[in-house]
Amino acid sequence: MTKLLLEKSKPERKAANLPFNQNESLGSISNFLPENSLRTENLNLPEVSELILVRHFSELAKKNFSIDSGFYPLGSCTMKYNPKVNEYVARLEGLAKLHPFQPQEQVQGALEIMYTLSEYLKEICGFKGITLQPAAGAHGELTGLLMIKKYFEKTGDKKRKKVLVPNTAHGTNPATASMCNFNVVELKSNDRGQVDLDSLKANLDDTVAAIMLTNPNTLGIFEENILTISKLVHEVGGLLYYDGANLNAIMGIARPGDMGFDVCHINLHKTFSTPHGGGGPGSGVVCCNELLEPFLPTPILSKNIKEQYYWDYNKKDSIGKIKSYYGNFGMLVRALAYIMVNGKEGLEQVSKDAVLNANYLKENLKTDYDLPYDIECMHEFVLSGKKQKQQGVNTLALAKRLLDFGIHAPTIYFPLLVPEAIMIEPTETESKEELDNFIQTMKELAKEVLANPDFVNAAPHNTPVGRVDEVGAARNLNLCWSLSCNQ
Repeated sequence: MTKLLLEKSKPERKAANLPFNQNESLGSISNFLPENSLRTENLNLPEVSELILVRHFSELAKKNFSIDSGFYPLGSCTMKYNPKVNEYVARLEGLAKLHPFQPQEQVQGALEIMYTLSEYLKEICGFKGITLQPAAGAHGELTGLLMIKKYFEKTGDKKRKKVLVPNTAHGTNPATASMCNFNVVELKSNDRGQVDLDSLKANLDDTVAAIMLTNPNTLGIFEENILTISKLVHEVGGLLYYDGANLNAIMGIARPGDMGFDVCHINLHKTFSTPHGGGGPGSGVVCCNELLEPFLPTPILSKNIKEQYYWDYNKKDSIGKIKSYYGNFGMLVRALAYIMVNGKEGLEQVSKDAVLNANYLKENLKTDYDLPYDIECMHEFVLSGKKQKQQGVNTLALAKRLLDFGIHAPTIYFPLLVPEAIMIEPTETESKEELDNFIQTMKELAKEVLANPDFVNAAPHNTPVGRVDEVGAARNLNLCWSLSCNQ
């Protein structure tokens, strides 16, 4: 597309007309930059009118895939529709134009929004303490693990170096534990896709700092023994960390705090319908119980007896600030709008619909694809493409072929304990008609594998970008924007 725009370039055409600055007292930009940072020749950029430029980017936008344009069954990522009323509220001038350096007395409305959201999220998850600072789920994980680490430092228990991570965990869990200098120990799963209690007991001792898991797990299966797991870990002095990525399955029905977890993060972009994808901004709110509350990042949003909101920095055991300012405010506004529109009953219905949709897909697809764990799932489930692999078509090819039908590929090859994994999460926002269309497409794809595997292996066939050489791209990196650049 860059070449196409360059072909439309005509000398002296401009999309903007910037006035020349006649005020010499302001000086030239060259006065502020070192000489070796100044360009000595013009950029080879297209010279086009504003209309041509707008049409160019509009055309590119049409080629992008998003939840607004099609079905996005990306397992474990909860790509649910973002209601436009949330966007409208977040763009209100009185909110969008605030500045974090404004005095607290000028932004009491914004602080009330954050405080109200905090109270709702604490109630939804069953905790007493909360911070809105973390920028994303993995950042929330880091915050929670740092709090756990600080807790053991405070108690003087220096031998707590081990973090238990089930093999159904999200990939960020062991990475986060390692970043906090914990030793990661993997726990096995049983034949029902849940934590194997014998594996857990074999690894429990006084060196365990925590166990990290989500419930339901990444197989979409609820941990039936969660209260037993909680009891066993607490008995050896360890703590429980809840990965909130799968909260969309239990919101309004069950609470991590009631399951025995000590701290959890919440992916607002997954459960509470703030934008997801494109690198952010996200939000990974962290909630905790009374045990870990003293270690929350500062500042803590509080309210005094005069019903005034303020930032409290007086937390001597805090892990300190983990993000600039106070969190991604626009995401917090959207999340509160979502909660208030749905209400308590609506949030519960969201979870019920998500679980219903996932089970509907699972039951209709399990005869065409292998289903490793044929039990009731929650908001997502994992198929295996082993049958198709035996016909010479792997899961990657299945995912590429789905793109031709206008459907985003599910998560593939994760979780790792399922060979040729196809991880599907329909969310609650899709209609039965859309689900039926996906079922029919998946069944048709299974038939294509049997009739013409070479055709499937060559997919996609009608997308803006065809099949790429992924191995070649990884080995021969080209990081230059120019099509003529060979460096």
